Amino acid sequence: MVWEEVVEGGITRFVAVYQSTLPPEIGPVRSVRPMDPAIAGPLHGLIAFSGGQRQYIDALAGAGLQVLSQDAGAGGFYRVTTRRAPHNVHATPQALLDQADPAHRAGPPPQFLIAGPGEQPTAAVAGAPAATVQLTLLGLSNPSWTWNPPDGTWLRTEGAARAVEAGGAQLRAANVVVLRVDVVNTSARDPADNPVPETLLVGSGEALVATGGRTVAAIWSKASVADPVVLAGPDGMPLRLAPGTTWVELVPNRTGAVTTG
Repeated sequence: MVWEEVVEGGITRFVAVYQSTLPPEIGPVRSVRPMDPAIAGPLHGLIAFSGGQRQYIDALAGAGLQVLSQDAGAGGFYRVTTRRAPHNVHATPQALLDQADPAHRAGPPPQFLIAGPGEQPTAAVAGAPAATVQLTLLGLSNPSWTWNPPDGTWLRTEGAARAVEAGGAQLRAANVVVLRVDVVNTSARDPADNPVPETLLVGSGEALVATGGRTVAAIWSKASVADPVVLAGPDGMPLRLAPGTTWVELVPNRTGAVTTG
């Protein structure tokens, strides 16, 4: 899973979740934000980062996560010479996992309901055909997802450019889950004196689920920081996603927009 969240300065950050398939390298690794405990807490696993205000780091530990901080000397991190600081911190995922304590070695509980053998994702049976999902998170962040029938995935672009991994492959997902959320400014400021925003994830709101070239309206809810997001249709029935990578787009109610085509 990958979560995209609004941060200060008019940009977004990714919270990337790795479980059964680990790449040899991830990066750049950046700092934590106030909504990260609500995003990562339900996984009950490790969270690795570089930098962050003490109150947010403490909240991660309070959410039951094992904290691996590059600034605090945790292993598995290193700096590359192809980027300038602070964008040059990378990590070896296996080296991070090797530091798991006994309380954080179990696999995570399910975060979404996935269609099993003989079942169809909800969008495939109840959704409307859609070739694109276009998003506005902030003025500087306008990602879109285009359905690609040959490989059965949604392909990501940012503005007019393909969004790619380090090796050049375009980012793709089996599911794109759009959550409409409230974003408020906290009392904290970043080094450039921008207010640090927080996405409010405990509660409920409108959602859109894109799977298999179709989209379906949904309602999201999250009972507490420790609970996962629950997706339900307008009829209250739970929504099933397709197996595979899921991107969760946290689109602000006030500044954001969602269109399909």
